[in-house]
Amino acid sequence: MQDQLTALVAKAAAELPTLKTRPEFEAAKARYVGPNGEFTALMKQMGAVPKEQRPAMGKLVNEAKTRLQSLLDAALAQLEAAELQAQLGPAVDPTLPSPDLGPGTHHPLTLVREEMCRILRKVGFTVADGPEVETEYYCFDALNTPADHPARDAQDTFYFPDGARFANVSKKTPDEKYLLRTHTSSVQIRTMLKGAPPIRIVSPGRVYRRDTTDATHSANFHQLECLYVDKNVTVRDLKALLDYIFASLLGPDTKTRFRPHYFGYTEPSFEVDLTARHLPKVKKEWIEIGGCGMVDPTVFEAVGYDSEVWSGYAFGMGLERLAMLLYGIDDIRYFYQNDLRFLKQFA
Repeated sequence: MQDQLTALVAKAAAELPTLKTRPEFEAAKARYVGPNGEFTALMKQMGAVPKEQRPAMGKLVNEAKTRLQSLLDAALAQLEAAELQAQLGPAVDPTLPSPDLGPGTHHPLTLVREEMCRILRKVGFTVADGPEVETEYYCFDALNTPADHPARDAQDTFYFPDGARFANVSKKTPDEKYLLRTHTSSVQIRTMLKGAPPIRIVSPGRVYRRDTTDATHSANFHQLECLYVDKNVTVRDLKALLDYIFASLLGPDTKTRFRPHYFGYTEPSFEVDLTARHLPKVKKEWIEIGGCGMVDPTVFEAVGYDSEVWSGYAFGMGLERLAMLLYGIDDIRYFYQNDLRFLKQFA
């Protein structure tokens, strides 16, 4: 039996390094160590070995098994390396100069964000930023979103585990949870808590929601929200600003209209539609673009503002939706695929 083990290992050592494909490897592995393999057959003969010889013979069997396994591992590693090399193609000489791929370009979402900020800066808005990891207070409580609101359900919002700690994001109460912000309205709360009115800010940024990804939805996307707080601010001021924004972004013929809606943060609240006949790939007369309204007095009370003195408006919209309308893009997933064929179109 010792001679048979030695011959089997020698046979494997000669055959396995010559294998070229996965099917060949799997077939050889089955011949050696499969249920009906040659090594398996030799192991079954241990029952016929005299009792006094079994320890020595068992040691030889284990050594042969270890040697066979190392040969199989080496053969598989060789095949994987060959497959990887086939995918990578010919080796690259690092001493050669790199090909000139041309200048880089801005991502379409960056282009839309910067253009929106430029338009708003012209009328006195400043850009404000805030953390993407938030607490329930800044994301919900201070925005007049009750504890039983569906948006606060774990099926809609990404919550961190109870033991999570973030040194740069403080809690208002010990029991509130950390979460990934679902909107950039939390930046508005943080800005109002820092100082007294008047305030005029725009807060673009990434937000997160538990949406199933498809052509028009993503679990992470970008929003742009604005807040204006001063004395004697009215809905007329809000409508005038939105008319100015979309006329500047999409052309002077673009019109907007309000439809009554409900948002916990604002009262009264509206959905904003804009004329869409002149936009690429849009075949509707009007298309919904975002939400807006006058800041609810309850929100002012949460940040220490006197709602009898101050009034304000807020509105928000998705940057992806704006970019899709502006450039005629019909699938939101294009923005995240890093496909140069897509991105080079915005040079």
